[in-house]
Amino acid sequence: MEHKNIGAEDLCDDQQKWVLDSSLDSRGRVPLRARTGAWKAALFIIAIEFSERLSYFGISTNLVVYLTTILHQDLKMAIKNANYWSGVTALMPLLGGFVADSYLGRYATVLVATTIYLMGLVLLTMSCFIPGLKPCQGEVCVEPRKSHEIAFFIAIYLISIGTGGHKPSLESFGADQFDGDHVEERKMKMSYFNWWNVCLCAGIFTAVTVVVYIEDRVFVAAIAKRNLPYPSDPSLLHEVTKAEFRKGRLLCHTKHLKFLDKAAIIEDDQSLALKKQSSWRLVTLTRVEEAKLIINVIPIWLSTLAFGICATQTSTFFIKQSVLMDRHINKSFTIPPASMFSLTALSLIISIILYEKLIVPLLRRVTGNQRGISILQRIGTGMIFSLITMVIAALVEKQRLDRTENNKPMSVIWLAPQFIIIGIGDAFTLVGLQEYFYDQVPDSMRSLGIAFYLSVLGAASFLNNLLITIVDTIADDFSVKSWFGKNLNTSRLDRFYWLLAGVTAANICVFVIVAKRCPDKTVQRSQASTDLTETEAASMSVA
Repeated sequence: MEHKNIGAEDLCDDQQKWVLDSSLDSRGRVPLRARTGAWKAALFIIAIEFSERLSYFGISTNLVVYLTTILHQDLKMAIKNANYWSGVTALMPLLGGFVADSYLGRYATVLVATTIYLMGLVLLTMSCFIPGLKPCQGEVCVEPRKSHEIAFFIAIYLISIGTGGHKPSLESFGADQFDGDHVEERKMKMSYFNWWNVCLCAGIFTAVTVVVYIEDRVFVAAIAKRNLPYPSDPSLLHEVTKAEFRKGRLLCHTKHLKFLDKAAIIEDDQSLALKKQSSWRLVTLTRVEEAKLIINVIPIWLSTLAFGICATQTSTFFIKQSVLMDRHINKSFTIPPASMFSLTALSLIISIILYEKLIVPLLRRVTGNQRGISILQRIGTGMIFSLITMVIAALVEKQRLDRTENNKPMSVIWLAPQFIIIGIGDAFTLVGLQEYFYDQVPDSMRSLGIAFYLSVLGAASFLNNLLITIVDTIADDFSVKSWFGKNLNTSRLDRFYWLLAGVTAANICVFVIVAKRCPDKTVQRSQASTDLTETEAASMSVA
């Protein structure tokens, strides 16, 4: 919908039928509300953003690798070319925004930008499949063809131009699909921005995990050799030379996701140097194991989101509850609502110190594990504390509502247990997640590993909003009172806490199953053939 001035005086009495916010449909007419805009159009726009972020980050995160390995540029030149492309891509939205606002409008700008973007992706694909545009004729590639270089750079800069039209126009164009003067659509617009960011992050997440590893060719090589038999001994799988062995850490073979091992099978005894064989056909065992690591951490990440939802309550509903409670310590001092969060911080600090100085030494003697308990057991223990927090929060809130009805104020001290216990849970789960995502990703992706950890609470915040929206929608559908009123005294927050407790309990069961099936990352010592387990081989069950 494009916004333009129209005369709609004779339609002002029918807000439900027509969109009267000065919008026009593609034929220049006043839009019929039931047939245009709202989620019908917005979901399609969100899908475009997901696809664009998926493709963009799939390219950008692997650009330097491609320039050095396929185009054989030296590192300095590859970094310069990558920076040039990133700089142009970052500046193009200035031109795109100017064109959208001054000449074409958002709809036409998005349409043109999408076309240009697709042209770039098609040309990029053709440069790898059309014989005349392929980087090399055979599997040995000393120097790529000039035609491939030209096609490649034209393609990625077409993508830059397309991004310039997308970034300033697409999100606001999607928001334009909701009429701000219509009560229901105004609520939808609030949800739109949540879903926009969820899909944006999902696109980036998929790009830097799934797409990047497809581009690094483990999966392609495994599929290409799917009919080959497994070697009788994993030592027969392809690995780097001894010289390369000393430069970095090699991963040990695991039986998990065995299908991917086929990517490291050496097909024949050709005289062709192994290091010059196409990475689409042969990869090292370490690269195979790195791909397995990324696949392993994804279900762990997903199964910790329920804990994140519980943790987000401390800075939202928990604080709001304290506003409505008696915060007087004596006649001269009143506790500020936000200060209640200090209990969580203090309990986290104290819990970590006690865990480090008292619990870990004790558990070492009991379990024989250098960590006391495994990282995943630590994460699961924190989840149990989050479940206890939600149960206590539900009971306290119900008591608060009952006293409010009888005009009996309840002391804010009653909220202390839930703030303290969630802090204990944070000491186990959040700290455990930091360590897990640092240790269990490939060494070259440890920054991404920390990003995995940081994204837990961010993604959980979006899921929390989604859960609230679902509860409200169900209440509307069944014509019952919503759990979320205009204020907490007219809400049933205790029921929401019980829902979170149920979700957390179910999630703990899922986490236990996932953790038991998740193997540890193991590396080889550079001077010996023995294996070094980075995370102790302890039971993955949550005791």
